[in-house]
Amino acid sequence: MNAADIPEHAASDIQKILEDKFSDFDAATMGEETEFSTDSHYNEKETNDVRWQKEWTHFEHSLKTEARFFSQSASNLLTSVFTDIDKMQTQDRRPLIVNAGPGTEFSKIFRARSFQLDEKLKAALAEPDKQLGSPPSVDAYAGRMNAHGISVFYGANTPKVALAEVRPPVGSQVAIACFDIIRPIRLLDLTALSAVATNDGSIFDPSFRHHLEKTKFLRNLSRRITIPVMPDHEIFEYLATQAIADFLSTEYDPPLDGIIFPSVQAPDKALNFVLFHKAARVEAIELPKGTETTVSLETTDEDGPQREYTVVEEIPQKEEKAEDLGLQGIDFFDWDTTDSDPRPSTLRIDLDSVHIHTVESIEFKTLEYKVFRHRWKKGEFDFE
Repeated sequence: MNAADIPEHAASDIQKILEDKFSDFDAATMGEETEFSTDSHYNEKETNDVRWQKEWTHFEHSLKTEARFFSQSASNLLTSVFTDIDKMQTQDRRPLIVNAGPGTEFSKIFRARSFQLDEKLKAALAEPDKQLGSPPSVDAYAGRMNAHGISVFYGANTPKVALAEVRPPVGSQVAIACFDIIRPIRLLDLTALSAVATNDGSIFDPSFRHHLEKTKFLRNLSRRITIPVMPDHEIFEYLATQAIADFLSTEYDPPLDGIIFPSVQAPDKALNFVLFHKAARVEAIELPKGTETTVSLETTDEDGPQREYTVVEEIPQKEEKAEDLGLQGIDFFDWDTTDSDPRPSTLRIDLDSVHIHTVESIEFKTLEYKVFRHRWKKGEFDFE
């Protein structure tokens, strides 16, 4: 009655029909309980994701030791895991796939880059669209969501989180900038994945158990994807998350543009973003050809050198005035429009948002445990 959500008298009639159909005279004579008997009692089994966990463990092991590329088994597993996630939602009805861009909750991303050399910082401030955005492929090191050589855009929801994520050493200078998302994109929200709700279904439906097991696995998957990884283990431990990012970017239908995931470096509601390569392009700053940019990191007053970050863009003068030639409205600046990148621009740097943080100290939040040390003679505590 409860499982099928039907009236009690209807459930009673169905039970009697099933009891007659599946009755076992010999078993009943011996006092054994038979299925659908009036006297039978049922305990609902708890749902577990053991099968999914085993397959995922095999998937991670395979990437590390067997086939890193062109793995059909890996592709099949990822297809099974992520199929229909765009139709799922959390218990409070948040979608797993969210829209980002103009007019949405996620319209800005903050990105930080740490510098230990003044000359590299000057180069970045001269071309912040190139130097503070996603790196060129030749400089793209492997990360949690990208393989070596695959350029993606990592960012955070606040400047503080962006600063924490780059883990800068004391004495370094960190440039932080805000990037506006200038076109609509679709992101998988792993924070919602951890709270995915179970769809309505019936225990009489053989496929419903499969759905329950998958839902439980998805709730645990968010933790597995975002678990902290020590630097010495990143090469191998990032293989699974890199494969997930590649799959969602190229194979998922319709393909996604990135992932939102919780930060492990900052507490509370700290969020990280990764925009896949196709959505990682930053719109170029428009400068006339021949513009000379000068960057200074300090100024001098009566007290001596003081930190002051200044960028001066010296634009060349026009050789001829348009009105002198009778060609009003024509711009004689020679704009540099060289562009061999076919990707649409997704991000635009807010030049007024660029700030430099000089790292003076670093604080740690830790749990402290005492080490207990004991000494005794060999054989003193042997038990037979």
